[in-house]
Amino acid sequence: MSMSDEKRRPSEAEALAAVRTLIEWAGDDPDREGLLDTPRRVVKSYKELFAGYETDPREYLQRTFDEVGGYDELVILKDIRVVSFCEHHMLPFLGKAHVGYLPRNRVVGISKLARVVHGFARRLQIQEKLTAEIAEAIQDILQPKGVGVVIVSEHSCMTMRGVNTPGSRLTTSHLLGEVRDDPRTRTEFFELVRNGA
Repeated sequence: MSMSDEKRRPSEAEALAAVRTLIEWAGDDPDREGLLDTPRRVVKSYKELFAGYETDPREYLQRTFDEVGGYDELVILKDIRVVSFCEHHMLPFLGKAHVGYLPRNRVVGISKLARVVHGFARRLQIQEKLTAEIAEAIQDILQPKGVGVVIVSEHSCMTMRGVNTPGSRLTTSHLLGEVRDDPRTRTEFFELVRNGA
């Protein structure tokens, strides 16, 4: 989802000035040699890290393949790298997503599943919402019999500050359709995510 037309996006010059202000607020001099190019670097990295605002991840799912040769079992892509930022502290959370669906009569290229994860992750997020957005996009566009998404990640807002608990990980899941409602399919999904094929 791109930024609303009603709200003006700040200019690059305003973003650069904001980074300079944060450097000064932290207690350093933005004009010292090591920090001269920092505002430009931060703005450039933010363009990449928050690129999800420039795309609609659902569009990646539009091109599908109907020739599935009768395949009607779970399709699971594991260990998709997740890089996102907590919307409460703007600190990164890093982990892995496991995405699966039970096709009805069409499949999508597997790279598209990773692109959907990246598209939603490259925004300010909470992990619970991210997990649901990925699952619901796949359900809405592909119309499979069911969808399952599991994300496991470590949140810098907990490991670097606050309660300082390095190594703690948050696991979230969002299940739809038969992956949620059919106990056998649900068990199979979690077994494949946990242990592999």
